[in-house]
Amino acid sequence: MEEMKTVREGLLFFGIKSTKILQIRINLSNFDMKRWKIMFVSVAWLCVAGTLNAQEMKKTEYPQNLSAFPIGEENVGYAQYFTGKSWLAPLTVMKALNVPISNVTFEPGCRNHWHSHTGGQILIAVGGVGYYQEKGKAARRLEPGDVVEIAPDVVHWHGAAPESWFSHLAIECNPQTNKNTWLDPVSDAEYADAVK
Repeated sequence: MEEMKTVREGLLFFGIKSTKILQIRINLSNFDMKRWKIMFVSVAWLCVAGTLNAQEMKKTEYPQNLSAFPIGEENVGYAQYFTGKSWLAPLTVMKALNVPISNVTFEPGCRNHWHSHTGGQILIAVGGVGYYQEKGKAARRLEPGDVVEIAPDVVHWHGAAPESWFSHLAIECNPQTNKNTWLDPVSDAEYADAVK
């Protein structure tokens, strides 16, 4: 019975609840304790290693189900205009429609530089939590379903909250004449002040 108590305590230590313990039926009288200890240590190590791997994955890989839209490829073409990593997934392909739409995904803390569009832009938040700020105004917190209409030539930035991934649809307005003007990065102090 002492061996069973030790096994129960060990399983509880590694997060296996009592309902699961009842499902683990081992007849200790017919089971070599040395083999049990080796198996227990092996399972414990796998649990710890799996937890560490999951924590590391959260830091380096993007979430699979942030929104209904694809994440796309890492946004290396515009990386020079972002603080942090972003991903870009073009959603429309028919140029004759003149409505370019892309899903842009930001890792936590990522934001683009101050910039403007000569033709304006529309953002629709679709996943996570983010922020939008026009120069000289307070930042606006964005959650799925929020729409931002950005008038032509308005200097602004947008990106993820410090602790959340963020995705928005970016709709380019007046694409025949719309040009981006990229300005300075949003400083850490500006960002911290905006998201507090």
